Amino acid sequence: MVRQLTRLGRLPAALLDAQERTTDEMETLMKTFRKQGLNPQQAHDQAWELVREKYILLPPERAR
Repeated sequence: MVRQLTRLGRLPAALLDAQERTTDEMETLMKTFRKQGLNPQQAHDQAWELVREKYILLPPERAR
């Protein structure tokens, strides 16, 4: 995927999009946790763990 995006000149845009989606997801989760009674640090930490676990394992790229 990275190789293909690089070859097509789309890697920077894809990285920016991923960053924006991750930030949006973090903010949404933090708001949800705050509504559930967590303090700001707890909400951040819980959101970070969920987002990290969701995105940390990526499938390996196939060699060409």
